[in-house]
Amino acid sequence: MAFQDIRKSQKFLTPADIGFILAAIILVAALLALDIYLARTLQGGEWLFMRWNGVRAFLFEKIEPYGSTIAERIQSLVYGREAFLAEYPYALNDPFYILLLYTPLAFFSDFTIVHGIWMLLSQAALIGIVVLSLRLSEWKPPAWMVAFLILFGLLSYFSVSSFLSGSPAIFMTLIYLSMLVALRSFSDELAGALLFFVAYQWEIGALFFIFILVFAIANRRWSVFSGFGMTLIVLAIVSFIVKSNWLLPYAQAVRFNWSRGINYSFETTLAYLFPTQSFSFGGWLIVGFVVVFLFEAIRSVNEHAVHVTWAALLSLALTPMLGFAIFPSSHVVLIPAFVLILSLAWERWTKRRVLITTLLLILVLLFFYGLYFQSMTSSARLYADLLRILPPVLTILGLYWMRWWAVRPPRIWADQLGARK
Repeated sequence: MAFQDIRKSQKFLTPADIGFILAAIILVAALLALDIYLARTLQGGEWLFMRWNGVRAFLFEKIEPYGSTIAERIQSLVYGREAFLAEYPYALNDPFYILLLYTPLAFFSDFTIVHGIWMLLSQAALIGIVVLSLRLSEWKPPAWMVAFLILFGLLSYFSVSSFLSGSPAIFMTLIYLSMLVALRSFSDELAGALLFFVAYQWEIGALFFIFILVFAIANRRWSVFSGFGMTLIVLAIVSFIVKSNWLLPYAQAVRFNWSRGINYSFETTLAYLFPTQSFSFGGWLIVGFVVVFLFEAIRSVNEHAVHVTWAALLSLALTPMLGFAIFPSSHVVLIPAFVLILSLAWERWTKRRVLITTLLLILVLLFFYGLYFQSMTSSARLYADLLRILPPVLTILGLYWMRWWAVRPPRIWADQLGARK
C-alpha cells in the first residue's frame, strides 16, 4: 500500500469514541471524589499513613523514617496515644527501596487526598485481581458472574478493610498473580523482577516466595533468579545512593515489630480461644503447616497449570499460621483462592452450578460482615480473633475440599461434552 493510501486510511476519533473517553474520565473523577470523601469521613489509613509519613519525614523534615518519631505518629492515629507494650507498635519496616515507591504520594500535603487516590488505585487493582484469578483458574463464567465476582471483590469485608486501612496487601496480591501469569507464559525475568518487589512483607507471602523458588529450581527456570538479581542490584544501588545508612535502622524496626507482633499471631489467638490448653502447641503447628506446604509445592511443580495455581494459593492461606502478626486487612490476599474454589465448584456441580456459586458468594460476604459487626457491638475479644484466624483456616479447608478437582489432569473433550448436556 502506498504512503498516501495509509495516510488517507487514518481516522479521527468518532463521536462515540469521544463520548466513551469523556464518560470514563467523569466516572474516574466521581470515584476519586467519593473515595476522598470516604477517607475524610471515616478516617483510618494507618498503613498508608505510616509509609507516606515516613517518606515525607525523610524528604522534607530530615527525620529518620525508621525512628520512634514516625511510629509515635502512627500510634496516635490508631490508638489516640502511644501504644502499650501489648499493642502493635506500627514501626515502619519496609526496605528503603520500597519506601521510595511512595515518593509521588509524598508531594501531597493533605493525607485525605493521598488516601483517596490510594483507594481508587486499590479498587482498580482489585478488578485486576479478579480478572487474573479467573485466568489462572481457567474459568470462563458468563458475563453476569464476572460482574458479580468483581462486585464481591470490591465489597467484601477484607477488601473494604484494606481500602480503609491503606494496606499494600491488594497490590501485593496483584503482583503475586502477575508472577504466576508471567511464569505460565515463560516470562521468567519478569517473574523474577516482580518477586523482588514482594520480598519483604513476609507475614503475607513468605510461603509464596518459597513456592516460587521451589518451582523455579525444580523446573530449572534460572531466568527467574537473573530477573530477581538484576532488580536487586539496581534498586539496592539506588537506595544506598539516596540513603546510605538505612539498613541498620530498617533491621531494628523489623525486629521491634516482630517482638511486639507476637500478640497478634495465630498461636496467641488460639491460646485465648482455648485457655484450658496448658501446653505450647504453636511450634508443632508451624512444623505441620510447613510440611504440608512443602509436600504440596514439590508435588505441583511439574503438574498442569491449575494444580500449580492451587498450590501457590494454598501457600498464601498457610502463611498466616507461621507465627506472624495477623491483620484482617491482609486477608484480601485470599480472594484469588476463593475464586479458584468457586471455579472448581462450578465445574464439579454442573446442574446446580449457578445456585451453589451464588450461595457461596453471598454466604461468605455476609458471614464476615456479621463477625465484624459482632466485634464492634460486643465487648468480647472472640469475634475480633475469629476475624483474624477464620479466613485462612476456612480457605485452607475450601482448597482441600476441592483439591481432587484441582490436581487431577485436565478434562478430556468427552468429559467436557458430557458436562454441557
